[in-house]
Amino acid sequence: MTIQGNIVDIQNRKIYSGELLIENGKILSIKPIEGAFNHYILPGFVDAHIHIESSMLVPSEFAKIAVTHGTVATVSDPHEIANVLGVKGVEFMIENGKKVPLKFNFGAPSCVPATSFETAGAVIDSNDIKTLLQNPEIKYLAEMMNYPGVLFEDDEVMKKIQWAKKFGKPVDGHAPGLRGDDLTKYIGAGISTDHECFTYEEGLEKFQKGMKVIIREGSAAKNFESLIDLLPEHFENIMFCSDDKHPDDLLVGHINQLCARAVARGIDVFKVLQSACVNPVHHYNLDVGLLSEGDPADFILVDDLESFKVLETYIDGVLVAKNGKSFVADIEFEVLNNFDTSLKKVSDFEFHSASDRIRVIEALDGELITNQIECDSLIQDGNLVSNIDADVLKMTVVNRYRNEDPAIAFIKNFGLKQGAIASSVGHDSHNIIAVGVSDEMICKAVNLLIENKGGICVVSEEIEEVVALPVGGIMSDQPAEIIGKAYSKLDSLAKQMGSQLRAPFMTLSFMGLLVIPSLKLSDKGLFDGSTFKFTSLEVK
Repeated sequence: MTIQGNIVDIQNRKIYSGELLIENGKILSIKPIEGAFNHYILPGFVDAHIHIESSMLVPSEFAKIAVTHGTVATVSDPHEIANVLGVKGVEFMIENGKKVPLKFNFGAPSCVPATSFETAGAVIDSNDIKTLLQNPEIKYLAEMMNYPGVLFEDDEVMKKIQWAKKFGKPVDGHAPGLRGDDLTKYIGAGISTDHECFTYEEGLEKFQKGMKVIIREGSAAKNFESLIDLLPEHFENIMFCSDDKHPDDLLVGHINQLCARAVARGIDVFKVLQSACVNPVHHYNLDVGLLSEGDPADFILVDDLESFKVLETYIDGVLVAKNGKSFVADIEFEVLNNFDTSLKKVSDFEFHSASDRIRVIEALDGELITNQIECDSLIQDGNLVSNIDADVLKMTVVNRYRNEDPAIAFIKNFGLKQGAIASSVGHDSHNIIAVGVSDEMICKAVNLLIENKGGICVVSEEIEEVVALPVGGIMSDQPAEIIGKAYSKLDSLAKQMGSQLRAPFMTLSFMGLLVIPSLKLSDKGLFDGSTFKFTSLEVK
């Protein structure tokens, strides 16, 4: 097979009319030819850090859509399914991903559970990490979220890092806002990347101390604007990622969108493409072609080098997408789950108090970090309740692995004027997380998810809409188009009920993520991520 076009040679920084000769999935030769072409041939895009589970799709369904946007590979942390199902969940992701052409490169989840301050469905210890890292399918030790464990040289944490070093596999980082001597020690332990930078200065310091920075632009956390000005000087040590991509966003675009935005800012296209295509392959030692002779024939045809509209995507020499149509086949798979809690009563969500002031989580649109603020209490019959006028709403995290009392907190900036929303996608342990205007609405939403053994939902006096996620309570068994449309409907309903957030369900899913400061809620209680300790809802 031969493919002709304007060949984009990223590593030698040149573009020329050329022809690829492809045999047995490899590029046999690349040669210049005469002629003018209206399209460009370049290596496929690589998402350098993503949790496939956050698309609410199993890998085979994710692949169907991603290839239409020119994505040929991902660096995938199966941390979410591992927190639900342990090593069995990781194995499910690997096996399902192997049945489609997109090159999923899974890591060994380093933090299952993410902390000792929450209930997960499984534990992956250092012995499990050793076993996983011996598997050639496992390319790296996934994000070391427990940075306090690194700083205090926790024995289990350090064993996991040492196993990665022994098997010669990179260690990904996760240290939002970490600076100074603590950052130096964290990097010194062997951490090579971070996708959690949210300021230019933080990113610059991490570069200066030898770390690679992955610019993240996902459905909830959006750090592109804060970090992209680092790229012109540090392009050799930058990668692009989405981290978490909801299904409606994935239908619109992927890493190709970040390339278009970067080039629109006047950044050199070769530097942009090195970040999007080349750097992840080298850093993680991926079996992904870079448009060189002898490489796997992984490449894309695009309309231009500005919009990066993808015309065709090839993986191992096979055409897998053309003009927005995917040729990835349907795959049958076993539906695994782990939901074992009973229906709740309205009284379970009451919090009796006489305190005049309460600690409140302040959600920030487009950020995973939160602020800790104090607000006046609203008490009815001795029970703390949502203050709709002040936009201080009651929130709960409900243990989905066994029967326990729900944890209660309050949150600002969700904006709901009626009803409640809930999700069993609750990073990292994936307990049920809900926010609403009343105890009755919160209970209704939580019970709807328990009845469905996982999902996301919107409820009000008149509405009861749910997208079931039966695979581990975090992924669907349906095609991407169906889930994308269903998710969009729920997103729209949440906004009709008053939410001003760009992605209310994605933001909600991170309000239980304890390793991101400052104030979050686990199934065990309100947690101060700045001190890494539980704190009280009531201000004494």
